[in-house]
Amino acid sequence: MRALIIGASGGIGAALVAHLTERGDDVTALSRSTDGFDLTDEGSIAQHLGAVSAPIEMVFVATGALELQGRAPEKTLRNLDSAAMAAQFALNATGPALVLKHTLPLLPRDKPCHFAVLSARVGSIGDNGLGGWYAYRAAKAALNQLIHTAAIEIARSHPKAVIACLHPGTVATPLTQKYAGNHPTVAPEVAATNLLGVLEGLTPAQTGGFFDWQGKAIPW
Repeated sequence: MRALIIGASGGIGAALVAHLTERGDDVTALSRSTDGFDLTDEGSIAQHLGAVSAPIEMVFVATGALELQGRAPEKTLRNLDSAAMAAQFALNATGPALVLKHTLPLLPRDKPCHFAVLSARVGSIGDNGLGGWYAYRAAKAALNQLIHTAAIEIARSHPKAVIACLHPGTVATPLTQKYAGNHPTVAPEVAATNLLGVLEGLTPAQTGGFFDWQGKAIPW
């Protein structure tokens, strides 16, 4: 299988690359730190993905950030900042959607293929009982809507495709280190194995869904 991992230098991304490579897949790995792949710049996205040859049977966007521009997740409305919110949406919602836009021509129309983005349970509106984390929650909720909407369209041209939002659980990475608290964490390697198992177990009938690392559907 030919796979494309976006965010390959991060904890989960690197673990995905290692897992897929070890099992013998042909993996293309892209990241900002290694390749200059800028998820907030559509020109960069188009340039890098335009150099990838088709077909690609799996795309995994393993990107995301809780803190941007030195701002921690908001605890109260008083902490809202328009620039920080815009940065959250650019990285956590718009960027992955643009990756899907530019990888769609690489996905086979007549064979099974998978596209996944890392979402987060805190992006669930129905599961939000704590409040706070306004920008990150809203960006992930927007990501879920963008991917769900795209999956409806893509199903018409790629009936065997699975497009999904996946929640990895609390993974022991620098992204979560300050916020894990008492939550149990898993190593990136375990998270990668879990996520791939869920993604490859989904069927086209489940495309556009939002699932956790156990394969359970998460409320929107």
